Amino acid sequence: MQPLIDNARTFGQRPEEFAKLAEGQSPQVLFITCSDSRVVPALITGARPGELFELRTAGNIVPPHASRHPTSEAATIDYAVEVLGVRDIVVCGHSHCGAVGALVRGDDLTAVPAVRDWLAHATPRPAGAAEDPEVAEGVQSHVLTQLLRLRSYPCVQRRLALGALGLHAWYYEVHTGAVRTHRPQTDTFESL
Repeated sequence: MQPLIDNARTFGQRPEEFAKLAEGQSPQVLFITCSDSRVVPALITGARPGELFELRTAGNIVPPHASRHPTSEAATIDYAVEVLGVRDIVVCGHSHCGAVGALVRGDDLTAVPAVRDWLAHATPRPAGAAEDPEVAEGVQSHVLTQLLRLRSYPCVQRRLALGALGLHAWYYEVHTGAVRTHRPQTDTFESL
């Protein structure tokens, strides 16, 4: 913890670098990814403050759109699309994902009921080999499912119909730093 505290103490000593941020934000991308500490969107993309609008959830899950009981995830998506006017949404899964691994293996999550109930939103169960520690196939199929789920959000549907929004599926390898993107033409994940 001490290195984090030390950095936080010196972080605010460069106010000239941050003054412009007080004027507002205009990110072009909503980046949806896992809460995993090994996944750092700004590090992966090189984004500076104000350039990415981030949504981080366990397992990068996009829950079903529900108008009666909205979720914080739905509120973030609506805000990014309708208010900020992002031009692109990236759903980025990652290798060695504990959430997707638990789903692929069918782990017993009764000891962590909130996790179990949250992961129920990931249906259908991702494909993949249970013995693969990277869970590459499972994560990639899971990312595509979340991208499809995004298409059910009314704000996303409207912007897609106008041709004003792009959706992207990414797979990040935590052990190499490589990023792959889904190519719909070949239905494969290939290097960026």
